[in-house]
Amino acid sequence: MPTQPELYERFRALHQQPGGFIMPNAWDGMSALLMKEAGFAALGTSSAALALALGRLDGRRAVSREEHLENARLLVRLTGLPVNGDLEDGFGPDPSDVEATVAAAIDAGLAGVGIEDTTANPDKPIHDFDKAVARIRAAVKVAKGRILLTGRTDNFLQGRNDLEDTIKRLTAFAEAGADVLYAPYPPDMNAVRAIVRAIAPKPVNLVVGTMKGTLPWPEVQAAGVKRLSLGSALYTRIMGNLAQAGKELMAGDLAAGAGEQPSTSTGISFRQLSKLMSDATQDARSVG
Repeated sequence: MPTQPELYERFRALHQQPGGFIMPNAWDGMSALLMKEAGFAALGTSSAALALALGRLDGRRAVSREEHLENARLLVRLTGLPVNGDLEDGFGPDPSDVEATVAAAIDAGLAGVGIEDTTANPDKPIHDFDKAVARIRAAVKVAKGRILLTGRTDNFLQGRNDLEDTIKRLTAFAEAGADVLYAPYPPDMNAVRAIVRAIAPKPVNLVVGTMKGTLPWPEVQAAGVKRLSLGSALYTRIMGNLAQAGKELMAGDLAAGAGEQPSTSTGISFRQLSKLMSDATQDARSVG
């Protein structure tokens, strides 16, 4: 089994290779092994997929730091690949919380870690600029030379379609020492190219595509993106397959439902899955 420093160096090198790379996000042992078998050189965890698999909602600290890290340890242990931890807001509002999370990620054997500017508070989902930068600066103190740090702003995901502020945040994160920069779901590829130019030469991560949809990998590469992650996309695809199997079984088609015959299905949106989980957890609390 490679050591954590060896995995860190392998992961860092992937971001320097010409053309970039695709990093699928796994959520359990088998999904990680299947992605390794497919030939991928690194994996990411997925806070969204893990939360839903555990019957919880993403982005609310409903899954603890230790639960996240135990999931990440499993992926590392089974695959021997560099794993990037999707560790949300660092499990607390203060810079000291972020420092503790980055240190724990290193101890858990992760090669990379992502820290967001989110608050886990739906009423005020994004930290103010100065607080967001201070948190990344604290993460850098622990991460530098030991684990690859991704600085992430969730402006677009939270409906704050402000490209200028997004670039301001990512630039500040880069200047503070973040190794990779990431703003999920920019409005279009023009925004992606603007982000890449603004924070060059540091690498940019793009998840799946833009708000306008997915794009061919060569087009993403041509824009200068160094890392493409999948977020919860693989999980939602699998859940779509499972939903279709349920319909086939209810209709009496045992061969298709059990997977013995080909079945055509599409993924379920993350919004639909979150709504199902939200309703179920509210019902459970009501019963309790």
